[in-house]
Amino acid sequence: MKILEAIDLRKAYGALQVTNDVNFSVDAGEVLGIIGPNGAGKSTAFGLIAGAIPTDAGSVWLDGRDVTRLGAASRCRAGIGRTYQIPRPFGGLTVYENVLLAAQAGGGDPNAVPDVLRRLGLAALAGQRAGTLRLLDRKRLEMARAMATAPQVLLLDEVAGGLTEPECAVLIETVRELRGDGLGIVWIEHVVGALLAVADRLLVLDQGRVLAEGEPQATFHAPEVRSVYMGIAA
Repeated sequence: MKILEAIDLRKAYGALQVTNDVNFSVDAGEVLGIIGPNGAGKSTAFGLIAGAIPTDAGSVWLDGRDVTRLGAASRCRAGIGRTYQIPRPFGGLTVYENVLLAAQAGGGDPNAVPDVLRRLGLAALAGQRAGTLRLLDRKRLEMARAMATAPQVLLLDEVAGGLTEPECAVLIETVRELRGDGLGIVWIEHVVGALLAVADRLLVLDQGRVLAEGEPQATFHAPEVRSVYMGIAA
């Protein structure tokens, strides 16, 4: 069942067409990975889905409901949670307090915060100030804050960036557990190995358009993708 649909999304800044008729969907319990070179339109597409950027044309549907006209806060409360590439928690607050605030502001259940912390591997750090966390735990806190809003769809923005290989493995297992509950996940990532380990489908953007989409390994190794994304001649 399609939990999220992006239909013919278009966004331009002056003469620069950043996204041009971008279409994709994600089912409940599915992980859709999105890759593309810098400037391909990945971050803009996330902003359009999350409501942080208004669309010029096209629509966004969540569980059969048109949410295109809703702002970011309303989309969050409707069921679209997201992380940001650079985690910016409230450093002076504890891990627990950060997640509690997210639940309260995003329409989640404050009573579910302990369970969110457990699932994200942060239960033992609940009382630690967020500003003292190592990078992996800041990334997991970013995910926990999004999960505290009780999303139907989770948008992950470069959560593997800067992590070591063992830390990436921990993150991959976390994503696998989250999608097991029927959560739809859309994951933008430059660490392609992380996506290939967990994604059900891979979507490639280039110059604001969908270049390729399909089974992750086959899509990543397609000649047109190797040419554009990896700089290897087709």
